[in-house]
Formats: sequence, structure tokens, C-alpha cells
Amino acid sequence: MKKSKFTIRVLAEIAIFAALAFVLDVFQSGYSRGLFVNGGSIGLAMLPVLVISYRRGLLPGVLCGLIVSLLQLLSSPYIINGANYEGALQVLSPFFQVMLDYILAYTAVGFAGAFAGAYAKSEEKGKKVLWVIVGCVFGGLLKYACHVISGGLFWLDPSINFLGVNGGTLWYSFVYNGLAAIPSIILCTTVMVILTVIYPVFLNPNQPVENEEVEENEENR
Repeated sequence: MKKSKFTIRVLAEIAIFAALAFVLDVFQSGYSRGLFVNGGSIGLAMLPVLVISYRRGLLPGVLCGLIVSLLQLLSSPYIINGANYEGALQVLSPFFQVMLDYILAYTAVGFAGAFAGAYAKSEEKGKKVLWVIVGCVFGGLLKYACHVISGGLFWLDPSINFLGVNGGTLWYSFVYNGLAAIPSIILCTTVMVILTVIYPVFLNPNQPVENEEVEENEENR
């Protein structure tokens, strides 16, 4: 796992990529509104979180995702009415829905950074591509899982029939959220692979510095 220091430069990158991810999320939510009437969108909003996760490691990636989640929550949250539940669920259900749909969703994408170290240590471009794919799919599927669980717990509606799937079943949440999540994972992974092939240093900014230091030491000898 790549070790990361929260320097001013790293914190600045986290802030920049979080803002970019939020803007992309707003943009893709706008043009996807007609496709997903009950929420969801297809686009590249996860990409900045994935990039910072590989550039700076697990913790910066998670922090970036958390910031995006909080910006989402502050901008246009859609929170369920706890009055529809009984007992403790009247208080707890909105909390868990917010955690799954907002706080945890983008934060989970940052866990792609768990594979940043393997990416940095790989010398062959093919292995770098492999670790990028693994991390992007892992982070994307974690976000997908958050929305599936939330949909299965809070958004089921037996009166809905979506592509032949009854809206009162967990399968509905799996299918509905998958139509947005899977294409987004594929798009973001594709761009990350292109970056790896064309400009691998972008996802591993420390590597050139290390190489230059080695060359300078050899010249001094």
C-alpha cells in the first residue's frame, strides 16, 4: 500500500479533485435525469476520486471521496421520511439512508487506493493496467453495493414495474442501480487505463522524482 503524507500539495490535490468530481456529478445528474427518474446517473464523476486514489494512496482517496459525499449531501439531498417506519426506525432509517446514499457511496470509491502501491511497484505496463482495472472495479462496485443496499431497504415500491422487474423486490434495486453503476464503472476504468498506457507517471507522481534522485547520485559518484 502506498504511504501518503498529507502535505499542503496533497491536500490541495484532494480539494481540487473533490471539486471536479462534484461538478461532474452535478453535470451527469442533469443529463441523466430523464433516464433515471428515481435517481442515478451515468458519467465520469468517480474518475477524479480514482485518480487521486492512485496518485496519493488509500487515505487521500477515501478523504477525497468523503468530501464529494459531503458536498452532495449539502447541495441537494433527498432524505426519506422516517414517519413511514415504526419505533426506533423512525429516527434511524433516515440516518442509514443518508449514510448509504451519500456518506459511504463516494467514500467507498476511494478504496481503490488500496491497490495504488501495487501499481507503483509494477514495472511492466501490463501489470500497471491490471492493478488499475482491479482498483477501479473494486471501488466502483463498493459504491454500487451502497446504492443497492439502500434501494433494497428504503426505496422499494411494489407499484413500480421497471423493465419487467417488480419494484418491490431487491432484484429491482440491483437492476435499477446497475444500469447506472456498471456503465459508469466501465467508462471510468477505460479512461484510467488510457491514462496508464499514455501517461503512467500521472498516477504515480513520486516516481520521476525518485528516478531523478538516483540519476543525480550516480552522476555525483
